[in-house]
Amino acid sequence: MKRFDYIKAFNSPFKRPKLKWYFGKIAIGTPYFYPRKWVKATPKLAMEAALREIEDTKRFNELNEKNGYQKKVKSLDELVADNMKYRFPIPKKIGFDFVPLGFKTKWTNTDYRFEWSPLVSFVFFKWQIAIMVIPEKQDHYWEAWLFYENNTDKTKSPRERIEQCKEEFPLTYISSNGKEKKTINYYDVILKDKYK
Repeated sequence: MKRFDYIKAFNSPFKRPKLKWYFGKIAIGTPYFYPRKWVKATPKLAMEAALREIEDTKRFNELNEKNGYQKKVKSLDELVADNMKYRFPIPKKIGFDFVPLGFKTKWTNTDYRFEWSPLVSFVFFKWQIAIMVIPEKQDHYWEAWLFYENNTDKTKSPRERIEQCKEEFPLTYISSNGKEKKTINYYDVILKDKYK
């Protein structure tokens, strides 16, 4: 259920994210690749992968002939045997994907970095329905919401927790167009009016 934590944002001091719908040919990644599943190797998949690897190695060796760096070209049988130990991604024909909010921490455990918005995807052969959760200024929104959710004192009121966010996780930036400077506090953009 941890992957659905982002739903708490709908009932928080932060403005409600919008739902963006997509219906059409498969075009939305989940999150990086089109919907796919991993299957055990078959002789056919192992052979195809081995042939690709031989071609790639030959091309690499041709391009690097002058600098003297060459990769060893393994035999076809050796590569097929190796590939039979792996799993291979194949496009999903029918199925759901539930993609949680994507983020990482950078320098400290409170230095959140937004990577992708949550989404639900359903594919049926070559067609896809996707529902994406997209707030305004999503990078600032999700990073501040993560701090609010994970790093503020939950024994306090939402207003006090927002004040803690503003103090410990500021979102005030200065931008310049070369002539004039402009200061913006993204909490004024991402919070509901009564919490600004």
